[in-house]
Formats: sequence, structure tokens, C-alpha cells
Amino acid sequence: MAQTSELKTEIYSSALELIGNTPLVALDRLWTGPGRILAKCEFMNPGGSLKDRSSLYMIQNARDSGNLKPGGSVLEVTSGNQGCGLAVVCAVLGHPITLTMSKGNSVQRAIHMEALGAKCVRVAQVEGTYGNVTLSDVKQAEAEGLKIVEETGAFYVNQFNNGMNSASHYHGTGPEIWRQTGHRVDAFVATVGTAGTFAGISKFIKEKNPKSLCYVVEPTGSEPIKGEPITKPLHLLQGSGYGCVPNLFEFDHMDGTLSVTDEESMNYKKLIGEKEGLYVGYTSGANVAAAVKLLQSGKLPKDAWVVTILCDTGLKYTPVPEELT
Repeated sequence: MAQTSELKTEIYSSALELIGNTPLVALDRLWTGPGRILAKCEFMNPGGSLKDRSSLYMIQNARDSGNLKPGGSVLEVTSGNQGCGLAVVCAVLGHPITLTMSKGNSVQRAIHMEALGAKCVRVAQVEGTYGNVTLSDVKQAEAEGLKIVEETGAFYVNQFNNGMNSASHYHGTGPEIWRQTGHRVDAFVATVGTAGTFAGISKFIKEKNPKSLCYVVEPTGSEPIKGEPITKPLHLLQGSGYGCVPNLFEFDHMDGTLSVTDEESMNYKKLIGEKEGLYVGYTSGANVAAAVKLLQSGKLPKDAWVVTILCDTGLKYTPVPEELT
């Protein structure tokens, strides 16, 4: 009897099924040791950043709880990545979405959000400059967003205070990292914006291995988690280092902080591209710079594995102003 082979299809039902399960890659060409840097490729999510995860989790929770009705409008204040993630989710699920964002955030992000059907309201800066967004600028975008919520009754996602933000990483990103490393994480380092990523992943990792070290990465001069006064509110890390301790942050799962300058962020962003073939943003550069510093610090065994995040694609950024190069 002739044998018949079954053809198996692998077709996803929507972009939502493309969120998560991102690869973990060793940056062995950029860092040859001692130790090893393992980077979670979050720029490979459909919205181009790790924020796709929390976007899906927060919207699904709102729908399940009844806070967001079918076809209901959504509003969020964003630095761009959360907005892109929410635009992906809302496009698939059929929710009109409006996003308020500081004009200091790169225009590429607004273009991306609008290409996905979102309305992006770009809000004038009150303190920062283009490419450098301060907490005051974020507050201005928030005020505009809350005004729209009051006028329209749209569901306000509120990523800075939404527990589903960190829950998405506790239930998703953290377990993925644990599985991909074969249950070996000697240290984890990450920048902090809303704190959802760090809070969720560090909590999961500490529960699995209390000896794992978890470090926050902060831009030099804007280090409130370290307890330092803010001396440089303007920096390149869009979406993080806002100069405040976020409400979702949990000190219980932090072993320390690592400071990274704009120049170090730019340098490692460049190295990630030239050595590893991965085009990512400045927060990714900061994360890798911090991982290198931790491996050089002597606080870890010589063969330690440090896990960090490649947060988003470099396509979301405008070139660095000449005065910073």
C-alpha cells in the first residue's frame, strides 16, 4: 500500500497569536566573556516592542471584566510602544483607539500607530526637547488623555497603574525566559518605565530562584529608584527613566541598580547592530551596557548567564541629534 503523508498547516488566526514566545539570543559576538549575555528579542512582536504583551493582557482583562464593551472606545497615554501594541490589539478586536503622546517622542511611533488605525494626538512639550521626554511632558500628555476620557467615556487603559501590565510579564515573559534558559538565570537586568516588565519578570525569577540577582537599569542623572536626586531629566531612553518611582515597582525583587549614560546606550545600540545583526532602540543598548557592567563587577560567577531585554526595533527612532554624537 502506498504511504500517504499528511500536510500540516501552521496558520495563525490573527496578529494576537504572534504576541509573545519571542526568541532568546546569546550576544556572544558582542560579549565574549567572562559569562554570557542572553537577550529576549521583544522587538519581534508584531507591534515592534515588548509592550504588545501588556497591551493584549490589559485589553483582554478589561473585556473579560466588562469594563470594556464590544466595540467600545479605548484611550491611552503613551511614549509610543504601548500605543503601537494597543493599536495592534484594538485593530484585531474592533475597538476604536485614541492615543496621546508627547511631541518629544519620535514621530515614527505616531506614524506606526496611525497605520494601524489608531488616532494619535501629539501633545506639545513643556520641558523636554525632541527625543528627550521628561516626566512633565508625560504629565501634559496624560492631562490631554484624561480630558478625552471625560469627554468621550472611552476606556482608559492606564498602564502606569494597571496591575495587568506587570501580570502579563509574570505569567508570560518570565516563564518563557525560565523555560528557554533551561531554568538557569543568574541575573536579570532591565530599564524601568511603567515598571511592569521588571516587576513581573523579577518576581517570577525570584520565586523560581531566590539567588538570582535582579538589577534595575537607570539613565545616569535620572535615578530615583537608586534614591538619587534628578540632575539630568533629559536623556535618550524614551519610555523609561521618567524621574519617578512608578506605582507598579516592587523593591522586594530588586538587588540593586546600574547606571548607564546616553553615550553608553548609543555605543551598545550600535554594537548590537554591527556585531549581532539586530537593529534595536536605545533602551536595548542601555540594557546590554548594564549587563556588561554587571558581568564586569565581580558580583557574579565567571560563567554567569545574565538575561536582559531587547525592548524594541530601531525603526521607531529618529537619528540622534548631532550634539550628542
